[in-house]
Amino acid sequence: MMKYAFLLLAVGLVVACKQENKIQVSKKESVVLNDSAMVEKVAVIEEEQDSVQPLKPLTELESLADTSFVRLADYSNDFAFDMRYATDNNFLKTAVYDCAECYTRAKTAKQLLKANTDFLSQGYRIKFFDCYRPLDVQKKMWKLVPNPMYVADPAKGSIHNRGGAVDITLVDMEGNELPMGTGFDFFGQKAHHTYKDLPAEVLEHRNLLKTTMEKYGFNAIESEWWHYNLGAMTGSKVANFVWDCE
Repeated sequence: MMKYAFLLLAVGLVVACKQENKIQVSKKESVVLNDSAMVEKVAVIEEEQDSVQPLKPLTELESLADTSFVRLADYSNDFAFDMRYATDNNFLKTAVYDCAECYTRAKTAKQLLKANTDFLSQGYRIKFFDCYRPLDVQKKMWKLVPNPMYVADPAKGSIHNRGGAVDITLVDMEGNELPMGTGFDFFGQKAHHTYKDLPAEVLEHRNLLKTTMEKYGFNAIESEWWHYNLGAMTGSKVANFVWDCE
């Protein structure tokens, strides 16, 4: 009888050791995890907490010279980003950026914040595909595709090299892209603003994007529905600013 009692006790201890553990991951959420998953979840939570940086005050942005460079994510959490040239998901089929950051001139950033506030009031927000492009990256792109129809000649540079141009679309509050008729980096006729043989919904979205951006000083590139540059920045010199990728 003692032998059976001991075995029964031992089994009970094993079961107890394998019981799932509860950890508190937030004030509103309690998740049940086993030992290994609990350690992994805690590590992810701590990493996310460490990665959250407080936004810089807009007064700081207002105090900067128009030609200063700023990181958009430092001033708002309401933008979405899909920096395509930091990946191979682009027409070059290769990554040419060292890091997926979106920098612009301060003047451009101020107007983008105003435009995004307008979009937010309508249930949308701006998603970025490309922002400031260093001149050395422009040279890489030109080497891969030396065709001025697709890539600006680095000898002259582009508005992207001046921090005054962005490639954007609109997403809803869940991050879903609004139908625009073509995807990013599509260079056919359907990407032109003047192309009208599209569903009414697509034309409405394109018009919303174009008219709202123009309201805040941006000009649309007629051959690319996603490309906008700040009119007042077109005369600026090509920048030699380099991202902080840390």
